[in-house]
Amino acid sequence: MGYPERKKKILDALEGAGNIDVHQLSEVLDISPVTIRRDLQQLADEGLLIRTHGGAMKADNGPRFPAFTDKALAAREQKQQIGELAASFVQPGDTIFLDCGSTVFCMCPHLQKIPGIRVITNSLPVLSALMHIPGITINLTGGEADSERKALHGLQAIRHIENYHAAKAFIGVDGLSVKSGLTAFSEKEAGISTAMSKNADTVYLLCDSSKIGKDSYFKFAPLSLFHYLLTDKGISRSQQKALEGKGVRVIKA
Repeated sequence: MGYPERKKKILDALEGAGNIDVHQLSEVLDISPVTIRRDLQQLADEGLLIRTHGGAMKADNGPRFPAFTDKALAAREQKQQIGELAASFVQPGDTIFLDCGSTVFCMCPHLQKIPGIRVITNSLPVLSALMHIPGITINLTGGEADSERKALHGLQAIRHIENYHAAKAFIGVDGLSVKSGLTAFSEKEAGISTAMSKNADTVYLLCDSSKIGKDSYFKFAPLSLFHYLLTDKGISRSQQKALEGKGVRVIKA
């Protein structure tokens, strides 16, 4: 049984149960626990589930706003390219902020290879992907858990972030335009991204080209909030020129 077939069977089993452990999956699918663990980690890296101690849990509970899993699947190839590009700016020993954006999450497989980094995050999928990696220290914010976005939000999360300083912040966004700046689906995520940006030396905005030129629900920051825009080659020449005309430094994956 190849990975695509195992992937479907694992996700089907998880859909019915909500959460499941390695040994249950091993018995149900007649696959070795070693293979199950490897598959679960790969599915977690793809944002399709959340790894737990000894198993996994669903990453989607039916969104009011776009949930983490839906966002992770949208423009997936572009997000993975941007995530790899973003991780290339992280050096051994760096302290970095990572918000709960699905594109930011795509940095995780590449961050696993960088020793001695400290990650400050409000993202549960980031915690799941990196917490077991030797040499990486995770600092998880406090705050109120959001089951849809798989993240911690609220005043306590922002206060936690304000207690720390990072060399670099990597943030996501739901919309980006010359007219409206950075926009988000909710004020909760906007507050986290803003706090991280204010407490970092260098801010990288990760935004796939499908979001450029589009405005979301809540305008929360001007283009000056970040130092570099990391996007994919789908950005049009006119969009890039307009952003660069406002002082934005664009780097394409």
